Amino acid sequence: MEFEIERDAFGRLVLIDGEGLRHVGVLPVRAFPLSAPDDGLSLVGSDGRELLWVDRVDALPESWRALLAHELAARDFAPTLLKLHKVSSFGVPSTWSVATDRGETSFVLKAEEDIRRLEGGALLIASAHGVQFRIPDVKSLDRGSRKLLERFL
Repeated sequence: MEFEIERDAFGRLVLIDGEGLRHVGVLPVRAFPLSAPDDGLSLVGSDGRELLWVDRVDALPESWRALLAHELAARDFAPTLLKLHKVSSFGVPSTWSVATDRGETSFVLKAEEDIRRLEGGALLIASAHGVQFRIPDVKSLDRGSRKLLERFL
């Protein structure tokens, strides 16, 4: 490889490019975080410019993948919605009470456009605070959850 990835003493991600230049505080950004999480990763410098493009994350050495996975886990926080308990109204904005893989919570849906359909029956729901809730397959939800959700689709 013509570059290296490491963590400095302050816990920041460092990219050492082919010329030996150290770029401190780089951020990994997935090109397609939901549909192809292992395809296309950009390492972006603190100025917001791309420093390096990685075609396949799984082609990197294991130690580098572990560093990147840790950074991406914090950046790509998207709880999986498991059950929809209730909604405050069938108009928007409405407050949704849900169970996720991270626990029970509630969030505000500002507009119906904040529910995006993805490939394979998946949905991505953006809360008013910007948290993205994933539903990998609407058919996997219980009947009551699907019935509540259908009112917004």
